[in-house]
Formats: sequence, C-alpha cells, structure tokens
Amino acid sequence: MDTKNPNKSFRSTPEYAEYQRENFWQSNEGKVPPFNTDPTKLEELAKERLSEGGWYYASSNAGYSTTHLANIWGHKTSAPIGFSPIGINKIYHKDGELPVTKVAKELNLPYCLSTAGSQPIEDVGKANGEGTRFFQLYMPHDDELTISLLQRAVDSGFTACILTVDTWQLGWRHDDVANSNYAFYHGTGADLGLSDPVFKKRLAADGIDPATMPNEAGAKWIDNVWHGRAHTREKIPWLIKTWKQLSGALGSELYIMYDSGVRGASDVFKALALGAQFVFVGRLWVWGLSIMGDHGVRHVMKSLLADFDILLNVAGYQNVQQIIGNRDAMESYEKSYTLLQERAKL
Repeated sequence: MDTKNPNKSFRSTPEYAEYQRENFWQSNEGKVPPFNTDPTKLEELAKERLSEGGWYYASSNAGYSTTHLANIWGHKTSAPIGFSPIGINKIYHKDGELPVTKVAKELNLPYCLSTAGSQPIEDVGKANGEGTRFFQLYMPHDDELTISLLQRAVDSGFTACILTVDTWQLGWRHDDVANSNYAFYHGTGADLGLSDPVFKKRLAADGIDPATMPNEAGAKWIDNVWHGRAHTREKIPWLIKTWKQLSGALGSELYIMYDSGVRGASDVFKALALGAQFVFVGRLWVWGLSIMGDHGVRHVMKSLLADFDILLNVAGYQNVQQIIGNRDAMESYEKSYTLLQERAKL
C-alpha cells in the first residue's frame, strides 16, 4: 500500500506500491522507467539482448514448452519471494551471479545459488554480504566432492541446503539440441566447480588442464554432478522407511515452497493461497539481468513487489498471513449488481 492511502494504518506491511508512484513521476524529471516489466514484453526485450545460446538456455523447456514480511527458516525477509537457483548466469551478464545476489541483499530477499553457478561460492557469498542465502545442491556420487561443496557453502555464509532430487536427466530441449547449445560443453559456466579443491584433484588425475582444455573441464564438471548420476528413490531406503515419521514430527514446521512459472503478482498470490509459504522467481530476474545488469534485476523485482502489494490492497487483505493456505481467496463470487442498465419495471 502506498504512503498516501488513508487506510495505511490497517496494513502492517512494507510500502512496495510506492515504486509505482516513483515510476509515474520520472517523466517530470526527464527520465523514463528502465523498461516495461510486462512479462511478454520483458521476454521480447531480453531476447533482443541475449545471444542465441543464452536465450535458448533461459527460455527453453522440456517437450513443447507449454510481499510482505515473511519468515523462512528463521530468517526475516521483506516478502515471501526469493531468487530461484539458476545456473551459468555468465551467459546473461559478464559478472554472472554477482549482480543478482547483490540486489537480493538490497531488497532483503533470499538468494539461492545453483551448483551450476558460474562464479565461485566464496565470491557469491561476499557479494551477498549480510543477505540471506541458500545453496542448491546437485549431489555428486563423489562424497568427498559433496562434502567440499557443502563446507565451502557453510564457510561462505550460506545457511541452508536446498537439495534437488528430481533431476536425474536433462529434458529434451528442441532448440538447445538443434543448436548444440550447452554452455558447459563449450567452456562456460563451470567456475563453481573449477574453483573446488577436490574437483581440481579429479581434473589433474584425468590429465585435464582447465586453462587449455576448458570444454573438457566443463563437461567433466557437469557430468560428474548431474548427467546419469542421479540419486533415485531406490537408493535412499532410509528415507522410504522414515518419511512418514519425519513428516509427522515436523507437522506445521514443514515448509512448502513453490518454484517455476511465476510471471506476476497473481501467480504469487495463487501459490500462497494454495498452501505454499514461499515463492521463488527465476526467469523474470534473468531477463532483467540480461537487459540491464543489476539495474534490470532491481527494476524487475521491485516491480513484482509493488504489483503484489497493490494486489493485496485491492483484494482487501491486510497481510500475507491472511492468504497463506486460504483457498477461498481464489474464489470468484457472483456479482450482486448488473453490468447493463435496466429499465425500471414500475
């Protein structure tokens, strides 16, 4: 809710909607907003700025390609919205993940670094400063390497591990395959792995020098932590046996997060109403990063926060807690008035 709304006292949430007024006023100062954040136009602009490979990686799907104060694992954040773990950011911007994690800290939103990151864990942690950050892990079958990655994350201030267990095979991406587009196989994006002391030993043992053989080094990294090396459910019998006990013991402490396909405030609203307590956003900030670096990321995320703030206001909710798990919030009721003027029947 913006600062000039007379009902502001009934809201206990940040004034993200004020960002709309700031953009409206810019023309009076001879300025214009950075770019249009309509998802469709944002996507088109990002496509103009990105290389063909970068565009395909950010936008391809498998098959046919069909805010307010929150608490996540003890961290108080400005909204139930965070930055999804997306790999090889260097194909979108020369500084990779660094501008993104910097903006996440500024906005007090959680940032999640992908195992496929294109900057060393330590550099990302430093750029995020006092921000809230998590590490997404594709768990290698090499236990020494797994421990090394997690230890580096802990030492760099990452406070939680988000373990990906459902990606045992990269989906068939028509455009990527048609263009032989896979950055790791072309010497880009493996910096997080290439900076790991354990993985350096693995490369040396295989006679691979990253300086002169970047393609081979990148391929070994991604193949080691991902391709054909998945941990299937059958390989974790302890989880099969104890899942119900774990779930029952956690109860309300089980934290449900939603990720994928968020393009605007209505998507965030619906995910929360369906029971999610937190929502991760990915492609929106990727497009912003490719268009204007950290300024683009900042504009996209502040616009999303403002959109969500305004939506809560016009929907009549005072805070996020009133919509989490409230499926009735998505119901559409019949109007008590007619849209067409009726003649008096007297």
